[in-house]
Amino acid sequence: MAGLELLSDQGYRVDGRRSGELRKIQARMGVFAQADGSAYIEQGNTKALAVVYGPHEIRGSRARALPDRALVNCQYSSATFSTGERKRRPHGDRKSCEMGLHLRQTFEAAILTQLHPRSQIDIYVQVLQADGGTYAACVNAATLAVLDAGIPMRDFVCACSAGFVDNTALADLSHVEEAAGGPQLALALLPASGQIALLEMDARLHEDHLEQVLEAAARAARDVHTVLDRVVRQHVREASILLGD
Repeated sequence: MAGLELLSDQGYRVDGRRSGELRKIQARMGVFAQADGSAYIEQGNTKALAVVYGPHEIRGSRARALPDRALVNCQYSSATFSTGERKRRPHGDRKSCEMGLHLRQTFEAAILTQLHPRSQIDIYVQVLQADGGTYAACVNAATLAVLDAGIPMRDFVCACSAGFVDNTALADLSHVEEAAGGPQLALALLPASGQIALLEMDARLHEDHLEQVLEAAARAARDVHTVLDRVVRQHVREASILLGD
């Protein structure tokens, strides 16, 4: 797909957004009463569900227990109907394992694991519909679920993707923009400190443009933080009303 189709002369993208504009985000916390924490998020047409269990005792071999911190276990799966392609294995394939590893690296940087030594925290994320920015939606859903579980974190961890078309950095890529095959960057950010929890680049990008794309992703991640913070505050208000406070 040619770059001109992704960005008009007036600076509008295929879906009508400006270059740095996020897709609409809607989210809810506490969607599963059986889990310690849970959340559902929609970023544009990408939809993800996250549930969290723990901290709890190590399951399986106790040799896996870490004496100074909690073990973070992340598992990713996608529904067989989440894309136009029907998948035989919604989880356990190479892409799912890689995504699970990225999520674990991300949340090990954000969760205060040293407060729960010799324990385990399980984070399960499932993508119900994939339309670009899958990793970011998973991180943002999992952040809300971890907060819903009351697990202490250094900060929110907020994620967003970015790309580069016609000398312009685009934030929060849709499936059409990802399918174009240009340079793509995924960023998970702790917004208060500016610490990067995870940064991944697909395809080559000239170093002269890297800072521009990275800044677009960081700015979008901070915009995501504004939305997630509002969702958490609304959830706390609703919980307080239910408890009669």
